[in-house]
Amino acid sequence: MINAQEIDKIIIKSIAEIAPIADKLPGVVIIHDLRDWSVVWISNRGIKELGISMEEITKLTVEEYHARFFNEEDAKDYAPKVFTLMEENNLEAFTTFFQQVRFSTNKDWTWHMSSMKILAHDDAGKPLLSITMAFPIDAMHRMTAKASRLLEENNFLRKNFHLYSKLGKRELEVLRLFALGKSALETSNELFISSSTVETHRKNIKQKLGTSSYYEICQYARAFDLV
Repeated sequence: MINAQEIDKIIIKSIAEIAPIADKLPGVVIIHDLRDWSVVWISNRGIKELGISMEEITKLTVEEYHARFFNEEDAKDYAPKVFTLMEENNLEAFTTFFQQVRFSTNKDWTWHMSSMKILAHDDAGKPLLSITMAFPIDAMHRMTAKASRLLEENNFLRKNFHLYSKLGKRELEVLRLFALGKSALETSNELFISSSTVETHRKNIKQKLGTSSYYEICQYARAFDLV
């Protein structure tokens, strides 16, 4: 059985090692207790930006913490990466992801690039603490637009994978050329099939995807890396 006092010593020791240098770093530093994913410590910059005290934030459940400060749509992208990191249980490994944070002084989301790694293990060798550094991305920086577009495409992919998986190999080829703006004649010449066959494939693609919108068809091509 894991000793609770030993756990507390590990947590206190880890915080004591990070706290003296945290305010000198360019981002917010957060330490999570991986037993319940609660925050056990956050740097002064994070306290100030989130508008909450250390006592308050360490009492929040993980559900309360994320609902209050983070865009839940982002989690669908980065949560699997974080879980994989924990399963690998490697102190040298880390994962990097984008997430949107809401500050106390702003109703809008602010994009951050965050990196997380395991900070400490318990006596049984299981991950006990993680450390995350979150770096704000300038709203005018092109990475903000890229992160937004990536999140949109990932959400589209998850929502529509069951439809996309219905397409056959030839239909995917036709879909790619269709999204690139190729005419039926150009597609037939490139794939060495007749124009009528191309039109049949396009009709079947629209039926399987449940849309006749060229914009949505292009969304499929982008989200599933056809173009």
